[in-house]
Amino acid sequence: MAIGRAASPDPPNGSPAALPGLEQPLLHAHGALQKRKEPAAGDHEAQCSPEPDDGATFVWTCFNGLNALSGVGLLSIPYALSEGGWLSLALLLVVAAVCFYTGLLLQRCMSASPAVRGYPDIGALAFGRNGRLAASVFLYAELYLVAIGFLILEGDNLDKLFPGTSLSLGGLVVSGKQLFVVLVAAVILPTTWLRSLGVLAYVSASGVLASIVVVFCVLWAAVVDGIGFQGKGRVLNVSGLPTALGLYTFCYCGHAIFPTVCNSMKEKKKFSRVLVICFVACTLNYGSMAILGYLMYGDDVKSQVTLNLPEGKISSKLAIYTTLINPFSKYALMVTPLAIAVEERLLPAGNQRSVSILTRTLIVLSTVIIALAVPFFGHLMALVGSLLSVMASMLLPCIFYLKIFGVAHCGKAEVALIATIIVLGSLVAATGTYSSLKRIVQEF
Repeated sequence: MAIGRAASPDPPNGSPAALPGLEQPLLHAHGALQKRKEPAAGDHEAQCSPEPDDGATFVWTCFNGLNALSGVGLLSIPYALSEGGWLSLALLLVVAAVCFYTGLLLQRCMSASPAVRGYPDIGALAFGRNGRLAASVFLYAELYLVAIGFLILEGDNLDKLFPGTSLSLGGLVVSGKQLFVVLVAAVILPTTWLRSLGVLAYVSASGVLASIVVVFCVLWAAVVDGIGFQGKGRVLNVSGLPTALGLYTFCYCGHAIFPTVCNSMKEKKKFSRVLVICFVACTLNYGSMAILGYLMYGDDVKSQVTLNLPEGKISSKLAIYTTLINPFSKYALMVTPLAIAVEERLLPAGNQRSVSILTRTLIVLSTVIIALAVPFFGHLMALVGSLLSVMASMLLPCIFYLKIFGVAHCGKAEVALIATIIVLGSLVAATGTYSSLKRIVQEF
């Protein structure tokens, strides 16, 4: 997907951007930002509007969609099942179906205007400046917290691979997960200084293969390495359902880049088929991992199933090493949209490289501080899923769709379905956010 110079037209309501750089946050992150002459100050649409040359094929778009839905949520899915019990698997299917439907709603919203290039544009089409701002804020907050989750994930798994590692600097001794979080951030930091992330976008595509490899490694550990399926588990745990729902929703939080993926297609009308393939494949992968992990470890499964795997086994090492690939390749993709928004706010002309590097360094430093202060991967991901992913994947698509097309345009059955999703999504967001925050506070 290439990015053209021509500025995209203003939204139909004529609303300008709420903040510079908020127009297309995910386009910067996913790719294909090419080196070009700097636009004039204020010409932010020109910086962000994609204009595909020929467009991606159906197969390549499916791969992009799978990569959007496949992520670190795979590691926490057994823990989510342990929180909700076996019957909560039905909720995984419900969440998948709802998120698939809201993905279709986003596609319909995009078809309403050629000016729509990304998620914030849909918000602008529906509610003008405020809609763009709301969509952008939720997307940036989600990306920022996911980046923090990456650091926690890396620290946990590296500590399992190299237990007891410590480093002494003068009178200060740093060890264990804290040490690895700092070291990983130091290694990742230079990648965030890149203005063009085309290479990183291709590297991040390995996430699809990595997700399959991790499931295979867990299966290998159970069948070949002798762990077996000893965990009985619970049928239903009502108190853990909010956490389970938050984590299930986090697994399907690819809506932020669905508009970008759709725009990259040669035949955009086939995007609904892409969604079917992506959601079915990812649900099978998530469901397999959830069942495997819970059967193996029962209620003793940890927030990352890789932390349960036996040390010294080839399958365990391969699973952990594979798990470590995604955060290294995708961290920069997560924080760059936020960095660009800040830079364009501070430097409209975007011509001070030193300030750009300083801004990105400070953002990385802030994620390190939070990762060290809140080292609870499962709880953090549940919070992201409950608060931010529910908003971006369930509530906002429904609200934007009703506002753009009007209740009269939709049939009574569809309005009833959308209203049900909004009510249930609001309930999940409220209960899940409260439960996640409560658990994080209790861990301190």
